[in-house]
Amino acid sequence: MAMNNTVTEFILFGLTQDPRKQKRIFVMFLILYLATLVGNFLIMVTIKNSSNLGSPMYFFLFYLSFTDACFSTTTAPRLIVDSLSQKKTISYNECMTQVFAVHFFGCMEIFVLILMAFDRYVAICKPLQYMTIMRRQVCVVLMLVAWIGSCIHSTAQILLAVQLPFCGPNVIDHYFCDLQPLLKLACMDTYVINLLVVSNSGAICIVSFIILLMSYIVILYSLKNHSAEGRRKALSTCTSHFIVVVISFGPCIFIYTRPATTFPIDKLVAVFYTIGTPLINPLIYTLRNAEVKNAMRKLWCSKV
Repeated sequence: MAMNNTVTEFILFGLTQDPRKQKRIFVMFLILYLATLVGNFLIMVTIKNSSNLGSPMYFFLFYLSFTDACFSTTTAPRLIVDSLSQKKTISYNECMTQVFAVHFFGCMEIFVLILMAFDRYVAICKPLQYMTIMRRQVCVVLMLVAWIGSCIHSTAQILLAVQLPFCGPNVIDHYFCDLQPLLKLACMDTYVINLLVVSNSGAICIVSFIILLMSYIVILYSLKNHSAEGRRKALSTCTSHFIVVVISFGPCIFIYTRPATTFPIDKLVAVFYTIGTPLINPLIYTLRNAEVKNAMRKLWCSKV
C-alpha cells in the first residue's frame, strides 16, 4: 500500500510554531532528555554492579530503566532537533519506523510493570515459595515473553499503518508519528482501522491496568497477616510501583481508548507519557527505595 502513496514525507507540526517558544522547548526538553538518560543509566549500572541488588525485583527494574531510556529516545531527540529546524520533515519509512518503536517500547514498559507486580505478589503472598517460583531462569523466560509480546503488538500496529494511503495533505499535527494523527491524513474511511487500533492498544492498556489494580488489591489484602514492619516495607515498595502504574497508564488510556478524535491537550498528554514518565520512573525508584540509594552511594563512592 505504501507504493500507492503520493506522500513520500510528512511534516511534523510539533508542539508550537512560535520561534521564541521553540527555543525554550529546545532547552527544556534537551535537559529533560539528558536527565532521563542519566537517571536510567545510573539505575542500570548500579543494579548491574551491586551484589545486593540481585533479586528478581531489581532484575525487572533494570529492564524497566532500559525500556524507559529507549522509549524516551524514540521521540525526544526528534522533538529537540525539530525545535530548531525550519523544515520539520520525516520520511514515510522513518515515520513507520517511529510508529513501530513507540509502540514496541511503550508496550514493553507495560509488560515489565506487570512482571514487577507479579514479583511483588509472589514475594508478599507466597514468601516461602518465592525463590522457587521467581528463580533466575523463570525471570529470563518472562522477560523473553514480554519482548515477544511487545513485538507482536507493534507489528500489528505497523501493519495497520501501512494500509493507510496518503494523498495529501501531509502535515501531522503532532511532534512524532503515531496512528491517531496519521488516521486523520489517510485518503480512506478509517473507521474500521480505528476500531482495530482501539481494540489493540486500548485493550492492552485497559486489561493490563485492571490486572495490575487487582494484583495490588490482593497484595494489600494479604498484608493484614504480616507484621507491622513487614507491612511498612511492603507498602513502601508497592506504593512506588503503584505510582508508576498510575502515571504510565493514565495518559495511555486517555489517548488509545477513544474514537479517532483529537483534543488540544493530546500533545501535552503525549509529552507526559513519552518523555515525562521515563524521567519520573527512576526518581520514584531511587528516592523511595533505600536499597537502591545505598547501593548507588556505595558504588559511586568506591568509583570516585
